[in-house]
Amino acid sequence: MKTRIGQVAALGLLMITTAALAQSKPVAGEVAEGSLKGKTLTFVSYGGIYQDGQIAALKEFVDKSGVTLLSDGPTEISKLQAQVESGNVTWDVVDTGDFPPYVYCGKLFQKLDFSKIDTSNIPEGQTSECSVPAMNYGVVLMYNTEKYKDNPPKSWKDFFDIEKFPGSRALEGSGDLSGGMIEQALLAAGGSVENMTVADIDKAIEKVKSLGPDTIFWKTGADSQQLAESGEADMIAMWTGRAMTAVKNGAKYTPAWQDWLVVMDQMTIPMGVKDPDAAHALINAYLGKSAQETLAKTTSYTPIHKDAKPEVDEITAAFMTNTPDKLKLGYQQNIKFWVENFEVANEKWNGLMAGN
Repeated sequence: MKTRIGQVAALGLLMITTAALAQSKPVAGEVAEGSLKGKTLTFVSYGGIYQDGQIAALKEFVDKSGVTLLSDGPTEISKLQAQVESGNVTWDVVDTGDFPPYVYCGKLFQKLDFSKIDTSNIPEGQTSECSVPAMNYGVVLMYNTEKYKDNPPKSWKDFFDIEKFPGSRALEGSGDLSGGMIEQALLAAGGSVENMTVADIDKAIEKVKSLGPDTIFWKTGADSQQLAESGEADMIAMWTGRAMTAVKNGAKYTPAWQDWLVVMDQMTIPMGVKDPDAAHALINAYLGKSAQETLAKTTSYTPIHKDAKPEVDEITAAFMTNTPDKLKLGYQQNIKFWVENFEVANEKWNGLMAGN
């Protein structure tokens, strides 16, 4: 009898322990009531409508957890590096471009503790040791419909053809390496992206330079949006969210979707943050279905939660990148090549930005 009672007791203890473990597993979007009361987190991103949308997506997290959320930016790797090296890290969660979490994993960005983040609803292959996707989006060629009328550009090849399609161009000049754009420039120059070498980077950069001295290198997404709304550049490489907002604001531009560049921002936690648990909690909340729907509704960027179904207007829907027809036209950059050659590529790209 004692053995039987002992077995029952042991079984009951096992069931309680199992239930406790199950409850402790994080669920994307959830946070305990008042769990971060009295704490402060600084979230860093790229400003404008995008960061506004991210802050809106985190409102439920802020209200429920009790955390004070500060906003800073734009993201600059040099600033983060200075914080990490000085031991005074003031940025808690940082939205970055594609490459930094791969290049600086374990150096500027800490390896994430995936026991504290629910990644079960993220598309396969989009997480890394040091990052999860912030959203999915694209860089798309936007052209002035009044300028090109019945003979519009259809691809990046046309973007780089100033003889058939005269007019001013605008490209991202934020300082982040644009591997996909370099590959498109290389293709337009007659090169091949198969078995790329460092010499191909030079060939591509020369093609970018051939666009002429009136080429505009915009620094922020807000700058690109302003270029479209003012009509200052005839063709603009734009983030889809900024392109959508410009069109909503009356910009006479439309996208050429062929070979739009598939990209995603990354959510990271810097090395040396004061409260890693709180930073993980923010990321886990951000990945929730409701948060991702809010983000999509306010920015047009594609949600990364597989069950998110944002209710958006016609223009916003037109700039979502996760529809079957858009996915067929998307261009995936060679991340492996760019990570392996990041330092030299980044130096060459930033030399272009500096006018060298």
